[in-house]
Amino acid sequence: MARRYGGRHSPGGADPAQSGRVGVPPRVDPVGARSNVMFLPPVVLAFTSLGAGAAGFAAGLVGAGALLLGAWLLRDGLRAEAAYAHRAIARRPALPRKMLAAVSCGLGTAIAAWTSDPGLVAPVLFGACATALHLGAFGLDPMRDKGLAGDTLHGKRVARVVDEAEAHLADLAAAARSLGDRDIEARIERLAATVRDMIRQVEKDPRDLTAARRYLGVYLIGARDAAQKYAALDPRTRAGGARDDFLRLLTDLEASFGKKTQTLLLEDTTALEVEIDVLRDRLRREGVAMEP
Repeated sequence: MARRYGGRHSPGGADPAQSGRVGVPPRVDPVGARSNVMFLPPVVLAFTSLGAGAAGFAAGLVGAGALLLGAWLLRDGLRAEAAYAHRAIARRPALPRKMLAAVSCGLGTAIAAWTSDPGLVAPVLFGACATALHLGAFGLDPMRDKGLAGDTLHGKRVARVVDEAEAHLADLAAAARSLGDRDIEARIERLAATVRDMIRQVEKDPRDLTAARRYLGVYLIGARDAAQKYAALDPRTRAGGARDDFLRLLTDLEASFGKKTQTLLLEDTTALEVEIDVLRDRLRREGVAMEP
């Protein structure tokens, strides 16, 4: 589907100064050319196995399937690693996708080598080399939880709520992409950035989880459901007042999340001031002279 380009200086483009968020960096997809090129070998192997007889063709298809599975696992593994690196509190990926991708790549390479040399030594060597090179090029998956060393139970609660919030944001972004409306996509991107500001604040101070949980749960689910229902409407219905209502809803949500995040920051500052005052009183009682 063709999409109209939109930006600050484009017709109908939103001015960042009016949006309340200036210079929000976009989230870059960690899947790049290095990983995308891994989808090419299975295609080549499948085509080169056409003239290898029935057994060779079957083995070639199995090898191509293993290579394709490895490329798919690698894409997911890179995205999971980027999400892990972006967050202050995160659990290690439950499935080590990058390591499984390396094993799958090695297996596919070994099968490909076997189709041209039915022996055993050469396929094993080629497969082991492919696995090692894959691990060297893309590395291992994160193996430890991050930010959960202290209050493990509370940290796991934060990680679970953040995981759920990120899943809701992904569904919200998918609904926006299905609309093909650049203005709505930009508005949802700003809302997602505001939500992630709250997520970062909760990760810095897990004590804010209780205050932010309704926003990261109920309100975000409501935004996701509203976007999915709007996307399911007939295009002629969306062109009417429904679009304006939906945009107003996104604006209200962005403002509400932003105000709540500021409230969390203010509460943290107030708590710090109280702790400082208590410390000063304690030092005065101990006879330590305090500067005014």
